[in-house]
Amino acid sequence: MAPPPKDNKEDYRKMTGPQKAAMFLMAIGEESAIKLFALMDDDEIREISNIMSSLGQVPSDVVERLFRDFADQVSASGALVGNYDSTERLLIKALGKNRVDGIMEEIRGPAGRTTWDKLGNVSEEILANFLKNEYPQTIAVVLSKIRPEHASRVLMNLPEELTMEVITRMLSMETVKKEVMDGIEKTLRMEFMSNLAKRQSTDSFEMMAEIFNNFDRSAESKFMGKLEERNSESAEKVRALMFTFEDLMKISGSGIQVLLRTADKTKLGVALKGASDNIKELFLSNMSERAGKIMREEMENMGPVRIKDVDEAQMYVVNIAKDLAAKGDIIISSDSAGEQLVY
Repeated sequence: MAPPPKDNKEDYRKMTGPQKAAMFLMAIGEESAIKLFALMDDDEIREISNIMSSLGQVPSDVVERLFRDFADQVSASGALVGNYDSTERLLIKALGKNRVDGIMEEIRGPAGRTTWDKLGNVSEEILANFLKNEYPQTIAVVLSKIRPEHASRVLMNLPEELTMEVITRMLSMETVKKEVMDGIEKTLRMEFMSNLAKRQSTDSFEMMAEIFNNFDRSAESKFMGKLEERNSESAEKVRALMFTFEDLMKISGSGIQVLLRTADKTKLGVALKGASDNIKELFLSNMSERAGKIMREEMENMGPVRIKDVDEAQMYVVNIAKDLAAKGDIIISSDSAGEQLVY
């Protein structure tokens, strides 16, 4: 008499979670299984590996039941809720806290859990530039929610008349209705914080261009040459994003005058000492006759200057120019007509 057919359903119900996990890993293919193993700790890998080595032959209907149950569990709730906290918890379990902190910081934007926390970590110039287009009453509400020292710096970056309007409203401000406060917070979160986080997400080529900008001349030449040998396309992208002292030619005469009023004259002299004739003429032509004469004499009296000192001085001037451009005090034009470089 033939033995009764094997009850695979009963066997499946008796399987433990680790046994199902081992079977799942074997069924999804080597490439996918490797990625999942990389996310496990040693104890988990050891346990599942032992089970995998003793599984033997698994009937196809059992494998099918495993995937059907898996699909049912994934879709059981009928909906998914994705928010900052749930995403952070999931990533920490998979990747570890150290790696997740950097990822979530980029998603979150400036550090802070609430919108008001985040605003307290936004540069006063950036926050003032956004708020200057709002109603004085709205600005008053926002500034009442952040630290007084931060609010004072934001006010100093607003137009004077608007600042007085805001101060007047802050002095006479009564309790703000919850729905009004919620509406302001929602607007800040959607229109300001989300856009700020996107702008702060730095492209890898932009980051590398900044690194190359801060190399001295010999290191920049050496590493750019090596990058060119390894990947000429990447080298070209980095080179295109770099902003050098020679790029100051893209600043208008009025912008150069702003830069002259801001930069330390001694450091500027060292920077110009090693610059091209075109750059020297750009700066000197935007000085008064007397100031230009003094600058020329100072450069002549310096004698030989170390390349390292020239590089440091030029980077100092470049950083001042980029800061002024970020504040909107000067405009740095790109090579294409009508475009600008924004920092």
